[in-house]
Amino acid sequence: MTSSVKRTERRDKPHMVPQPVRGQPGLLQVDATEGTVRRINTVAYVMLVLAGLFGGGGLLAFMLFLLTGPFELVNLGLDETPALLLNTFLCLAFFIQHSIMARKPYRQQVARFLPEKYYGALYAITSGVFALALVVFWQESAYTLIAPQGLAHLFFRAVFVLSIAGVAWTIWALGFFINFRLRPIIDDLHGTEPQPMPLIVRGPYRWVRHPLYLSALLMIWSYPDLTLDRLLLNLLFTVWVIVATLLEERDLVAVYGEEYRSYQRKVPMLIPWRVRPCQ
Repeated sequence: MTSSVKRTERRDKPHMVPQPVRGQPGLLQVDATEGTVRRINTVAYVMLVLAGLFGGGGLLAFMLFLLTGPFELVNLGLDETPALLLNTFLCLAFFIQHSIMARKPYRQQVARFLPEKYYGALYAITSGVFALALVVFWQESAYTLIAPQGLAHLFFRAVFVLSIAGVAWTIWALGFFINFRLRPIIDDLHGTEPQPMPLIVRGPYRWVRHPLYLSALLMIWSYPDLTLDRLLLNLLFTVWVIVATLLEERDLVAVYGEEYRSYQRKVPMLIPWRVRPCQ
């Protein structure tokens, strides 16, 4: 009697790959999503750091420039007229950059390749670069028109301190990140929905509609020694501030409508001539 042995073939089981459950993301998809989120957060933090370094650094350098006068970091050895022309070019470049980047059509063009939440940081970075360029390459004039002494000199210094207080008061009223146009990035990192910017009527905004521009004008004209290059800077910046204020008024009316028109009727634009602030 012969017995037959049943042969069993051993087959290796195929490697099991996790399959996503219908209606739920698979493991690989979750990992990819988490990696994307990490990259986006890294970009956001980099933009915040650069905005702080260039935006904040440029603003601080410009304020010191207004306080102490030209740093003379780069002396090109130019004669008076070419030096004044270079200074004019630096001012115009600063004005054009600010004015163009503040306009809505330009923002819409940039939004085609840069997420909108990063635009405020880009604005701060670019503005800081242009401010630093002005400070570094500014050429001082050899001609001094006015150089007050004694109490008059102290008066101009007191005006500068007053202007700094005005800037600090305005930043407090706006909020630091709002003032540097970084709130969309902060909201995104915190996972909160961006809220529309309300019309702020508190602090210095109860006295004038544009306290930062007023503080800037006081800061610009508070330098005691009026050299020829300083007079050029003061005049150009005064004209630009007035033009920028009028353009911003138009934009604010377009955004807030009758609410802002009512605010215009109650609060002066630049000069706080009313005795009582807006309630």
